[in-house]
Amino acid sequence: MSFDVDALLAELDLDAKASLLAGQDVWSLPALPRIGLGSLVLSDGPIGVRGVRWSPDDPSVTLPSPTALAASWDPRLAVRAGRLLAQEARRKGVHVLLAPTVNLQRSPLGGRHFECYSEDPLLTGLMGAGYVTGVQDGGVAVTVKHFVANDFETERFTADVRVGERALRELYLAPFELIVRRARPWGIMAAYNSVNGTTMTQHAELLNGVLRDEWGFDGFVVSDWLAARDTVASANGGLDVAMPGPRTVFGEQLAEAVRGGEVDEEVVDDMVRRVLLLAHRTGALGTRHLPGTPDLDGVAVAREVAHRSFVLLGNETGVLPLREPRSIALIGALAADPKILGGGSATVFPEHVVSPLDGLRKALPPGTDLTFSTGADPRTTLPPATDNFRLRATAKAADGTRLAEFPLREAKITWIGELPAGLDMATLASVEIDGTYLPERGGTHTFAVTGPGDLRLTVAGQTLFDGVNLPEGGDVFTSIMQVHEQRREIELAEGEPVDVSLTYWIPSEMAEFARGTFAWVTFALGHRGPVPDPDAALDEAVAVAAKSDVAVVVVGTTAEVESEGFDRTSLALPGRQDELVRRVAEANRNTVVVVNAGSPVELPWRDEVAAVLLTWFPGQAGGDALADVLLGVEEPGGRLPTTWPARLEDAPVTDVTPQDGELAYDEGVHIGYSAWARVERKPAYWFGHGQGYTTWVYEELDVYPDDEGGARVRVRVRNSGKRKGREVVQLYLAPTERGDRPPRWLAGFASVEARPGEAVETDIVIKPRSLEVWRDGWQHIAGEYVLEASHAYDQPRLSTRVVLQKIR
Repeated sequence: MSFDVDALLAELDLDAKASLLAGQDVWSLPALPRIGLGSLVLSDGPIGVRGVRWSPDDPSVTLPSPTALAASWDPRLAVRAGRLLAQEARRKGVHVLLAPTVNLQRSPLGGRHFECYSEDPLLTGLMGAGYVTGVQDGGVAVTVKHFVANDFETERFTADVRVGERALRELYLAPFELIVRRARPWGIMAAYNSVNGTTMTQHAELLNGVLRDEWGFDGFVVSDWLAARDTVASANGGLDVAMPGPRTVFGEQLAEAVRGGEVDEEVVDDMVRRVLLLAHRTGALGTRHLPGTPDLDGVAVAREVAHRSFVLLGNETGVLPLREPRSIALIGALAADPKILGGGSATVFPEHVVSPLDGLRKALPPGTDLTFSTGADPRTTLPPATDNFRLRATAKAADGTRLAEFPLREAKITWIGELPAGLDMATLASVEIDGTYLPERGGTHTFAVTGPGDLRLTVAGQTLFDGVNLPEGGDVFTSIMQVHEQRREIELAEGEPVDVSLTYWIPSEMAEFARGTFAWVTFALGHRGPVPDPDAALDEAVAVAAKSDVAVVVVGTTAEVESEGFDRTSLALPGRQDELVRRVAEANRNTVVVVNAGSPVELPWRDEVAAVLLTWFPGQAGGDALADVLLGVEEPGGRLPTTWPARLEDAPVTDVTPQDGELAYDEGVHIGYSAWARVERKPAYWFGHGQGYTTWVYEELDVYPDDEGGARVRVRVRNSGKRKGREVVQLYLAPTERGDRPPRWLAGFASVEARPGEAVETDIVIKPRSLEVWRDGWQHIAGEYVLEASHAYDQPRLSTRVVLQKIR
């Protein structure tokens, strides 16, 4: 069936057209049955497809974090991940996935960097292009985000990024441009922030001028949620869809702006054309046969991405892979309850999570002694109550009338965006979590409440908390992402059940904000049973390590450290984890540290342990993948997509805090490894670093320049070790006449696999853009360059001088 967008458009009056540009609710656009248009459904990603419900009752396959995917340095793996997510989206009735995030990791303090790929625009762009290709292969749209310079969380809704045009072009716009030109995405998301004085949802110069006219983007532009603020400026500035609904700056307000002569109806027609094209592409218009999505095993893909992403930071003693140890001490709270994903809109709910403890228990051969000890718990908030609790949630009106009742698997309510069926913010006044708890052990039990607003906690007939829970000096809105906890203790007897109740009253500010637009009801009851004091827990871990052949210590960050909504203030591991590692390493020379973090952390003990393995936020199958890698079933295949400082104060670019509403990118084009190359201080681990379980010899490097100013590079490497393995060949360009350019930069990469003793060749294309500088337009800088084939940024293996010039 043909697709005639103008014919469809001719059937619509102004009000119908304007209605298609505003969300009908939090996650969808309205249907128009008379033209065959169904409702377009959008959903958060990027590591899963949550759907329209923020609830564990609707589970999602959960892949490793985007930093992990980027650590694979394999765009083909990104395609595979994208195809799986398209499969998930179709299963959940989703047409548009709000992903991928391709902002750059400008500062290690960025709180949402786990959701971004890299500090390098080429690696970011190629991984993002692979992801987009995979998702759209399955007939599901993407919205590449957040366009543009949304590389921080502090004041992200209002901050104005001041950035020079060269840095904007060469760094921050570069991944978007590469993805638009290579993968042809069907959507882009405009960011909250402003760039050089203009908010991105109405930035005509970048949305209409650069994105559409210069790059040829033909998809739709959607606002980040609640980012569109002005009807006329947004429509004329290039925004197509304002989300969420039903109250937005488009819809009725847009129709009135047209009637008042402030927006030309032809502008609206173009906006609608792009929405109808989106519907056609995703099958919501009923005019296109969608491709069949391959039947991928989600758990298998999650496991593959995980082990391919793990970065072996150090293994100088060769302790890994483990060689039939008789006893293993597994230490750290994160070994039993890992951090599998980052907080915020990237949150999805897996059906099942394999922890490191689970994974090793399943994988170890019979007769291997595995002993677990907490050692040190990094969490600053207690986990939601689950074991031995029988709970329900009851929603009530202001007069106490019961509106609805729900069973709970854990003592947590997270109703974000939409409320459960049958509820609305106009009548909902409070929610109560109540039920019984059967203590397994007698003694001091700790209960905790979280949630912005009024709460009352009662346990065993005693009111433990009754008041307002907000950070000091905070309000409801700023406390949404930054969790504030109230803890209380009570003595309970073993085996004697007690009644538990936590009631949460919806703050009036939140009710007014949310009514008809975006619900946000989130609070939790945390619990911890009797535990030894922290010193005793550390002593126990050390004792367990001392009597084991190998000690595996899992350390990392928490939801209070890495999340959407706030930036980090430190790179130090929370709690007493550094002390735990040092003490265990003193007790056992075969100490392997597993780092469960989404972005850089300080590792001050890295030279004191036998091995350091970075697993990122590894998704739902992370424990199985960890067992695979520790036991040598799989090789840790990752390389760092970002440079890791030894100490925060060493990092050359750290600022993420706007001053008087402005955040100045004064460092220009020098971020990441480029910034590090300009200072005397050296990082703990350079960009591209990562070891494997074999060794490689680089044998030949041949360069074949082309007339466009780029080149084709052939590299031959040989596996000189005793195991099959994978190498990521990285190409860097260094100009012999540097001028104002970085010392060298990534120009291309490819991964190869080989058996022991086998030599393999790979061809890598260097695009002309790698030799271009923005100076009121792209200028090709011809001349002599040193081309390095490297294992990492600081580890060149072969180099040659080559003259690259543009002839045509």
